[in-house]
Amino acid sequence: MDVTFGGAVGQAAYEHVRPLLHPAILNHSIRVWMIADAAAVDLPLAAEEREALAVACLFHDAGTAAAYDGPQRFEVEGADAASDFLTEHECAPTLRKQVWEAIALHTSPGIAERLGPLTRLVRLGVTVDFGSGSVSETDEGLRAALRRFPRADIEIVLGNAVVSQAVQRPSKAPAASWPGGLLAAHLANPDHPGVNEAF
Repeated sequence: MDVTFGGAVGQAAYEHVRPLLHPAILNHSIRVWMIADAAAVDLPLAAEEREALAVACLFHDAGTAAAYDGPQRFEVEGADAASDFLTEHECAPTLRKQVWEAIALHTSPGIAERLGPLTRLVRLGVTVDFGSGSVSETDEGLRAALRRFPRADIEIVLGNAVVSQAVQRPSKAPAASWPGGLLAAHLANPDHPGVNEAF
């Protein structure tokens, strides 16, 4: 794969999550990074901030992995996992905090967009990849790069991953949260095929 993730720590983050994430979730995470990185071109991000952005994108759904299936919402589990990873790589506390916020808030519309650039960029990458926005029609290079990482029913895979954890631990899906909406829709219609009705 010829995708670069901002430097050695970003590449290490990819190697860390690659065996843990479902292939569709891994592809989605890579696409989120590509979109966010492209959107960051005109921002005055330092090299270490760009690398932290890569880590945030790659870990943003890590809470769905069995390795990080703890008692908290999947967003918080992923944020904690990324923070621990960055601590091991001696990343600055300020960047760890920004990465934590970017991951923990990536399903929080209206909040994520109001915080720092990493949080806004991860949220942008997620929403664009799920169709709430689009890649510039003029950026054929980015569009071609994104096509190399198939969607592979990501809406179904991600929704099912969040719900399967929440069925075992309903506390992972508070009523007013995105996981809570997914769980409620599943419980209301457990035989519904395809994309979760709350997605």
